[in-house]
Amino acid sequence: MKKLFIRIFDFFNTIQSKIAFYPTLLACSGFLVALLMIYLEQHGISRKIMDVFPILMVEDGDTALTVLSACLGGLISLMVFSFSMVMLLLSQASNNYSPRLLPGLISDKRHQIILGVYMATILYNIFTLFSIEPSEKKYTLPGFSVLLGIAFTILCLAAFIYFIHNISQSIQINNILDNIFHGAEKRLQKLIESEEKSNNDFPNTKDWYEYKAGRSGYFQNISTVNILNICEEEKTKIYITVPKGLFVLKNGIFIKSEKKLDEKIVDSIISNISFARGELIEDNYTLAFKQITEIAVKAMSPGINDPGTAINAIDYLTELFALRMQKTDNGVVAQDEKATLKVAVVTFKELMYNVMASLRTYCKHDPIMVEKLLWMLKYLQKQPAAKAYYQTVVDEEIKTLVKQAKNAFDSKKDVIAIKNMALD
Repeated sequence: MKKLFIRIFDFFNTIQSKIAFYPTLLACSGFLVALLMIYLEQHGISRKIMDVFPILMVEDGDTALTVLSACLGGLISLMVFSFSMVMLLLSQASNNYSPRLLPGLISDKRHQIILGVYMATILYNIFTLFSIEPSEKKYTLPGFSVLLGIAFTILCLAAFIYFIHNISQSIQINNILDNIFHGAEKRLQKLIESEEKSNNDFPNTKDWYEYKAGRSGYFQNISTVNILNICEEEKTKIYITVPKGLFVLKNGIFIKSEKKLDEKIVDSIISNISFARGELIEDNYTLAFKQITEIAVKAMSPGINDPGTAINAIDYLTELFALRMQKTDNGVVAQDEKATLKVAVVTFKELMYNVMASLRTYCKHDPIMVEKLLWMLKYLQKQPAAKAYYQTVVDEEIKTLVKQAKNAFDSKKDVIAIKNMALD
């Protein structure tokens, strides 16, 4: 039952990031509301409301047809324009910042819900038009249904105004960086809190039995409770060799076990791990470092040449690195104070190198950017919660950055300024 629940949760977590999820869901609700109103109209709801609020009801069939037809045509045009705006937003973000931003922008629930409201109202109005049928020289008029159709159309106009405001905010780089940062911050905070209960004592896995994943994809989620129960039943310890969020190769070593396991047990372990074809910050905080770094690198490219955006990106990287320094390079998961499961993690040294290697390559020729990077590293050096090992990693990056910058600068004044800043 737990496995089924986890799979359903993973499936929902995957499809809700698709741009068509909420529009499809709301469109179905619009269809169901239309059917409900047809049923209520057959039981005389319009006549009852007419007796109480006659001024609200449309009494002429031709007028109702004209109004609903106008609403329907306007809503279709509105939806096409809104979809075009979303595609323009995605194209601009991909060209100016990074293609990695697209999954996060596509999964914006506000855009999806607004488009879904359009589709729901369109379907509702279509089926309401079908219910207005001529009977001899008159129409069987569902007055209350027509009134709701007009009200839903007005709601769509209000939603469109909000949509224009929201999409103009979404394309701004400060808001994009802020959303990426907060997503990674939440994930890191959860990991830091979970480590308070973990046990760091885990044996060496060099001579353990090795098993392949049998499938490929991004390592997205893992049911630690179920796998810990398997470890307890089999009296073994398990090591997942690939960090969460990274790509798993089909024939690569993915699981190591202290004791030999049969194929059914291995399949049971794999079934408690979900794989995806995309990456989400909510599941993998290291993706935030990649995205922000790519934004900074793209901003420093000759085609974009926007050092201001690169400086903003480095500010967010500074805060994320400071938070990452509060987390250990340990992926041990304990049960009853016994370390029985370990998941590989991206170490602080690897994370720092991957970020700095890209930034050094594209920023070493710019004295202002080098100064900003040095400011970031000096700030990280002074973090009180950081371990001595982390501070050593930062010291090495400072030396490498200063060395490359000295070779890239043409002005002796810039070289002296960077040297003095590194020594402060």
